[in-house]
Amino acid sequence: MPKLIVSIDGVVIKEVQLTKDRTTLGRRPYNDIVIDNLAVSGEHAVLQMSGADVHIEDLNSTNGTYINGKAVKKQLLKHNDAIEIGKHKIKFLNEHAGAGFEKTMVIRTPHVTAEHPPVGGAAIKVISGAAAGREVTLVKVVTTIGKPGVAVASITRRPHGYVVALVEGATKPTLNGVALGAEPQMLGDGDILELAGTKMQFVML
Repeated sequence: MPKLIVSIDGVVIKEVQLTKDRTTLGRRPYNDIVIDNLAVSGEHAVLQMSGADVHIEDLNSTNGTYINGKAVKKQLLKHNDAIEIGKHKIKFLNEHAGAGFEKTMVIRTPHVTAEHPPVGGAAIKVISGAAAGREVTLVKVVTTIGKPGVAVASITRRPHGYVVALVEGATKPTLNGVALGAEPQMLGDGDILELAGTKMQFVML
């Protein structure tokens, strides 16, 4: 679940879990996240959550909203982004958002042990590239895999099984050597996905 860690002068003053589709941030007391500081506008910014993605939008604030030192109007937040509002720094943590292969390959998941059996009944095994040998259990309804800007796909758990669909990218992922089309494709045990030059195998648990 996405989380914000709010600090001022290096001292953490609050942690906020993002649970709503829309979370407002500002000085006025009716905001979801209240920052009582004159450098912060009454209605400063809004965070909008859509699936695993969180966008931040500046609400025409007086002093602006900065991401990693750069003023933004609206931007998709990435794990470990530093948001600056007035003198406050807000660290955005979202380990389960889609990530590039170089960093986390697919997603970070808890280590699966006998006491914590896999939830969801399927996994992705990486069989080529730097992360070869890694296995990721599909614990969420929708798991995003890939490399933003190159090729991103989603694997969705449905009542009758799992489907894979293209999310973005000029280079289409392939399923058993066939490029994915516009429609989601059913996944079967042992199917081979190739995405941004990395091969993965879908396995039922």
